[in-house]
Amino acid sequence: MSVPSAESARNALEAMRLEISKAVVGQDAAVTGLVVALLCRGHVLLEGVPGVAKTLLVRALAATLELDTKRLQFTPDLMPSDVTGSLIYDTRAAEFSFQPGPVFTNLLLADEINRTPPKTQASLLEAMEERQVSVDGTPRKLPDPFLVAATQNPIEYEGTYPLPEAQLDRFLLKLQVPLPARDEEIDVLTRHTEGFDPRDLAAAGVTAVAGPDDLEAARTAVAATSVAPEVVGYVVDICRATRDSPSFTLGVSPRGATALLSSARAWAWLIGRDYVIPDDIKSFALPTLRHRVQLRPEAEMGGVTPDSVINSILAHVPVPR
Repeated sequence: MSVPSAESARNALEAMRLEISKAVVGQDAAVTGLVVALLCRGHVLLEGVPGVAKTLLVRALAATLELDTKRLQFTPDLMPSDVTGSLIYDTRAAEFSFQPGPVFTNLLLADEINRTPPKTQASLLEAMEERQVSVDGTPRKLPDPFLVAATQNPIEYEGTYPLPEAQLDRFLLKLQVPLPARDEEIDVLTRHTEGFDPRDLAAAGVTAVAGPDDLEAARTAVAATSVAPEVVGYVVDICRATRDSPSFTLGVSPRGATALLSSARAWAWLIGRDYVIPDDIKSFALPTLRHRVQLRPEAEMGGVTPDSVINSILAHVPVPR
């Protein structure tokens, strides 16, 4: 089987976006973020109020890919072994055998991740960073590609466990899924009156249009996307400015700077360029950095948000010419 060209891989990823639109109205930024995360081997945290199609968005993405996918509903009683798997005693063989958990998949939908205690949240840390799971001291490799798409509700605090900074830093992007515009909401209701069933994506015509070979070809092309030294310096200056900001107690780490550069390279390639420009950095500064900073309490009480501070930094850091 021949390896797809970079152009055919780009076309396949663009076709994915069109397929997703058969099930999800609008949310172009979230769709783009998920595709960029696939290209960067990153993970995505989707945040939005209930009923804005966060879960449907991930399910639609999975339906457009020839990849294995699993959904895991995070609940307060979920145990780490329910995520990673465990050793089961086989009475016939008189020995323990490993039963893989749902994390052994290509695309894991971690639904309402902040509803499970920190002990279970932490069971994903090794999987997200090392692409492996250690059970009883034995490391077991996860499939490639592997992406965690987690959802959380930003308004409910009762019965939730906020993700610690160490886990938030493992997510390449934090994507906000907003309420639809009026025209988009009319489109949603019209589709439902015409028989659209969000539980049956096949009936909506969503089909697989890309596979692992397309992803690998795309990732190879992204790795060849050039970045000028001045653009690298621009990324560093933005991230260092978050560490010096009086509004933050925690700024962006070098891992965050690497994530920003990776996301910008993937975006540049996705829209047909083989080099990165400062506008690419600006386009992905918010989703890449907003979850890697921590506001001072007094700033938060004053109505300041991470996005507003990052936007102010982008407006003041000199842009390379």
